[in-house]
Amino acid sequence: MSLENRVKATAKNIEGKVQEAVGDVTGDPQTQAEGQAKQAEAKVRHTVEDVKDATKKAID
Repeated sequence: MSLENRVKATAKNIEGKVQEAVGDVTGDPQTQAEGQAKQAEAKVRHTVEDVKDATKKAID
């Protein structure tokens, strides 16, 4: 498990949530969408780390 990668993914998720909220408050749909995209990217990164962990456990 790469703790560094998980921390980066969590940071990206938080960044996306903040950006989406700013888009909500300002009424800017593009900012909202960019925030949602960052959250989706973070979810993918977490999934990749889960697969890496599962693969490593299977090999060990």
